[in-house]
Amino acid sequence: MADVQVYKRTPAEQQLAKRRSKKAMRDQVMMFSLMIFLTLVSFSMVVAYEAGVAGFSKYLIIPMVMLFAAVQVGLQLYYFMHMSEKGHGIPQMFMYTGALLGFLIPLAFVTIVWW
Repeated sequence: MADVQVYKRTPAEQQLAKRRSKKAMRDQVMMFSLMIFLTLVSFSMVVAYEAGVAGFSKYLIIPMVMLFAAVQVGLQLYYFMHMSEKGHGIPQMFMYTGALLGFLIPLAFVTIVWW
């Protein structure tokens, strides 16, 4: 059976851990609130377009909804999937490489077919 080592924290280490966890939870709640706000804004823009409110055309709504979706994906990657923490360099590299290839390959095929 494996030996278990118990490490007793000093009061200063305990306070530091408490502050860090409190800050992390505050960041999670703030990002969740921001994502809810962006979702509500997106839905209200679509509802305004459907209701025929002046100034809300599909040429405004579609890019804005896509922009809000991209922002939400970034926030979810960095805060809810803990990519902002240390030690996630390799997974970040693979995700960025995949996103780059996922953009460049269809662009290359469209460019080849288009011209």
